[in-house]
Amino acid sequence: MIDHKNNEHDLFTLQEWTPQYRTFLNETRDQLKGSERRLFMARVVSNLEHGGALRAERELGWDRTTIRKGLAELKSGITCCDNYSGKGRKPVEQHLVNLLEDIEAIVSPISQTDPSFRTTKLYSPITAAEVHRRLKEDKGYTDQELPTIRTINTKLNQMGYQLKKVGKTKPKKKIPETDAIFNYVHSTNKIADETEGVLRISIDTKATVNIGPFSRGGCNRYGLAGSDHDFEPEAKLKLFGIAIPEWDENYFFFTQSFATSDFMVDALESLWAYIKNRMELHTIVINSDNGPDNSSRRSQFMSRLVDFAKAHEINISLVYYPPYHSKYNPIERVWGVLENHWRGEILDSIEKAVGLARTMKWKGKNPTIAFVKGVYAKGVKLTKKAMEQLEMGFDRIPGIEKWAVDIPYY
Repeated sequence: MIDHKNNEHDLFTLQEWTPQYRTFLNETRDQLKGSERRLFMARVVSNLEHGGALRAERELGWDRTTIRKGLAELKSGITCCDNYSGKGRKPVEQHLVNLLEDIEAIVSPISQTDPSFRTTKLYSPITAAEVHRRLKEDKGYTDQELPTIRTINTKLNQMGYQLKKVGKTKPKKKIPETDAIFNYVHSTNKIADETEGVLRISIDTKATVNIGPFSRGGCNRYGLAGSDHDFEPEAKLKLFGIAIPEWDENYFFFTQSFATSDFMVDALESLWAYIKNRMELHTIVINSDNGPDNSSRRSQFMSRLVDFAKAHEINISLVYYPPYHSKYNPIERVWGVLENHWRGEILDSIEKAVGLARTMKWKGKNPTIAFVKGVYAKGVKLTKKAMEQLEMGFDRIPGIEKWAVDIPYY
């Protein structure tokens, strides 16, 4: 051991230390543990000139907090007991920094909202054991790296996923093409999210919002009474939403007119300048349900999308969810948050409805709100001959032609 009693000042003056001696000090410190290590560091620093702790940190890489603790032990003669086990284990995501993102990538595409919007939880028809298996097969983890299945289940619950069968989330029907459609949706979305120059968006029209003294369910903080039935609403609002999952951003478009095909594409047009300034795009993938106004068989909707693609030289891929499975559409999760946000409120004015929508948050971000004035006519459509001409430019995926359509701009 070092003799600290003889010629201490000369021995511990930093200017006289050689690189070999500094290495010796660090190696000696590394061989000690706990209080013995701190006392060794304290004895070295206590024999330095003023500012020794700072100089030891700079020259030797020692931690000043540890040095101060050692100096206190050296001065008082009292040894601090270390209780590292009392700190508990670090969360698994601190060891596997990409684990939560990889779990999200596996579970999110097959998750759906509560159809009644009574909760913001997501329901997933997958088990924690299956997630564990896919983390190994799809993401390259090993059994030694991964935590237990129980820990995976806990993490999923913490992320807001509910892994259990819930009767009300079961679809009413399942058409023969359902599995093929889902396979195409999942594969196309995955490719879109991983390919540079491709942006995936999710669109949907929310149920009509009646403006008036009507109860929306739940309890409000002011104790105001609402009518039991929506007899004579003062106004009716239509709400069309565009969600961009990659950016966690949402855009709401309100109107007192009809949410027609023209209204939807006009909303996309208004957003286009902002989108193209964010990234260089060659393709937009649109997730949607196959509703009457945005169906791939709706001539006016398809005509407007063709015009949009040509005007902006952008390819468009329409990727529809199967019938009775629209709750898997990403924007449906946003509607669930919005419904819970204004549940119990009395939406007695347009301003209040729009204002509440503006204060909603999705993953910490407020949506961008637009109120569209003007009238949109219902029933606008192309002639049969014009639609047949238009169809010649579409690429429909065989077997699921109605639910998967590519629209090239050229």
